[in-house]
Amino acid sequence: MTTEQQYFENAKPLAQYMDDMTTKKEESFSIYEKFDVPADDEFIQVLKDRAPHILVITEDWCGDAMMNNAILRKIAEAANVEVRAVYRDENLDLIDQYLTNGGRSIPVYLLISKDGEVISKWGPRAESVQQFVMDGRAKFPAKEDPSFEETQKEFYAQMSNEFVNNQEFHLAVYEAIRNAWLPALQK
Repeated sequence: MTTEQQYFENAKPLAQYMDDMTTKKEESFSIYEKFDVPADDEFIQVLKDRAPHILVITEDWCGDAMMNNAILRKIAEAANVEVRAVYRDENLDLIDQYLTNGGRSIPVYLLISKDGEVISKWGPRAESVQQFVMDGRAKFPAKEDPSFEETQKEFYAQMSNEFVNNQEFHLAVYEAIRNAWLPALQK
């Protein structure tokens, strides 16, 4: 069985993954250009000191990945740590070890120690982003309703716009990653 460290070794760097995107690329780079890592955060220093590997399980059609990967890339650059990405749909054995509520939700970020051990997992959404999505979906009519598809389409467009432009969401993603990983790194 392939280990997470082996997946990491065979994966592409996150910067290359973003350059290779075929959908949502412009939006992802827009987020990347807008987001700045908080300057006074001990999290970045701990990341630098521990120098973990970070493995991303992702797909470029995913709106959450569009936002989160751009923010993770900024974190990694600030801490000078290596992040590599694998495609979920090409690595079902891997994603099936990290299901979210029984589903193959992405992105999933695996924090890997120097010993090759997964010490933390994060993804696919920050809590406030999840609440926004759940609140929006709660307003959908029943699937049988003739307006369902149009309502869904309109919400997904609104969601994509929020993911690109809502800097509170960007900071929430940063904080969620920080809160998940900092305790694992300080052990």
